[in-house]
Amino acid sequence: MNESETKAELIDPALLEAGWGTVEGSRIRREFPITKGRLLGGGRRGSTLSADYVLVYKNRNLAVIEAKKNTLYYTDGLAQAKDYATRLNIRYSYATNGEDIYQVDMDEGVECDVAKYPTPQELWEMTFPKVDTLLERLFKVPFENRGGTWQPRYYQENAITKTLEALSEGKDRILLTLATGTGKTAIAFQIAWKLFHAKWNLRSLREGDFSRSPRILFLADRNLLADQAFNAFNAFEEDALVRIDPKEIRKKGSVPTNGNIFFTTIVVSI
Repeated sequence: MNESETKAELIDPALLEAGWGTVEGSRIRREFPITKGRLLGGGRRGSTLSADYVLVYKNRNLAVIEAKKNTLYYTDGLAQAKDYATRLNIRYSYATNGEDIYQVDMDEGVECDVAKYPTPQELWEMTFPKVDTLLERLFKVPFENRGGTWQPRYYQENAITKTLEALSEGKDRILLTLATGTGKTAIAFQIAWKLFHAKWNLRSLREGDFSRSPRILFLADRNLLADQAFNAFNAFEEDALVRIDPKEIRKKGSVPTNGNIFFTTIVVSI
């Protein structure tokens, strides 16, 4: 069998038997895009990188599988599986030829043969041995994908995931640094989207009270960027967004409170 036949006749049925794609909240993402390929000039790009399979449960990427045709040795794709798992910030990676399966715990450095793929719940408990109800609540909110037209790049998803994990641990100073054009506003939007719909706020962190939506302040260094961000957040309910004019604050001596996400500029007095 070639690789496509191996996937269709051996790997897909094994994943289905483990409950992937049938258990509620589980998904199999095939040919998962990682990078578009290095720019070579003249409008050309190098080879793209994509993982054969990424296993998703409760809106979390939990495992990557690298598949080879059944006539190759089952660990031939091991280096690729590890590389993709590292890039995607995924704990478990698998290499297989459809006949045998090799599992790697990227966190613990433990590698071994396994007879079958874990079920979605088993893999969840392997990845998150400690129960974190706040983190589960945050990830229960799916990404806002603009009707299926938007998907985060792998590093954007890593940034969002790490930020939410830090928030669930009670950390209150988090810095994300990205180059121009890498989607900082998109990352901020998705973090705000999850916090808003999970009704996360300081009270929920301290007392487990999720009765109120949070208030989020988006600061930019000039009006053009604040306006761009305000427009980029248009998937939110209209009355949740407030564009603050610093001149109005100075005139009225107070700030508006009738919203949840506020956009304004940093005003420096000299």
